[in-house]
Amino acid sequence: MNSMGFTTKIISGLVLALGLTVGAQASSDGIAWDKAPKLTNDMAALQDGAKTFVNYCLNCHSAAFMRYNRLTDIGLTEQQIKDNLLVTNAKIGETMKAAIDPQQAKAWFGANPPDLTVIARSRADISKGSGADYLYTYMRTFYPDADKPTGWNNLAFPNVGMPHVLWQLQGDRRPIYEEKQEHGHAVKVFKGWEQLTPGTMTPQQYDQTVGNLVSYLQWMGEPIQNTRVRVGVWVLLFLGLFTFLTWRLNAAYWKDVK
Repeated sequence: MNSMGFTTKIISGLVLALGLTVGAQASSDGIAWDKAPKLTNDMAALQDGAKTFVNYCLNCHSAAFMRYNRLTDIGLTEQQIKDNLLVTNAKIGETMKAAIDPQQAKAWFGANPPDLTVIARSRADISKGSGADYLYTYMRTFYPDADKPTGWNNLAFPNVGMPHVLWQLQGDRRPIYEEKQEHGHAVKVFKGWEQLTPGTMTPQQYDQTVGNLVSYLQWMGEPIQNTRVRVGVWVLLFLGLFTFLTWRLNAAYWKDVK
């Protein structure tokens, strides 16, 4: 019995060590993440992000835990949702399902595209930043790569299987590297971008569009996060006031006791 328990502990330790090693390797890949703008309180930004999500992301990715009618929380009416955001024959009370056939997606990309409902919460890295920072960097660091099946690669997610769906907005760019010597070896250090062909948006407009999209994904992962923060502040203030009153009441009660 003791031998079985010891063996289980050894196996668990090896699995944990392997997981930590893989996690450390994954977090070391790619470039440093840029800071995403915090726009989850900006209704106009969230509405623009929802429009971009439906037009570009929902073709392949689902948001299976978000219903269309929940978009009324960001200032849209049900009629606006029906007129502008409903795809195919979806009803306003249904969840946001991808338009692509799952079997076709697996054949084209090698795997089904992941659900994006909580993607902004699941991609955080303690050494690099929040999930929103990752997505903001990821959607802005695609570049053409003829050696990849999709024709695209990404600095934040090397060898990614996803094509650059916003390439018409951003245009084609290539990364610029500078060669440096480190520990006696030549290494390439990312320095910036060279615009090969312009997109329909300026770089500033594209960054704003991606920032709005990421803010929407962040809101979608927890629609009540702003309410939670506001309520949390009031709860802490109440507890602080209650603690002060309790302290003074205790002092008044025992002041005549020697």
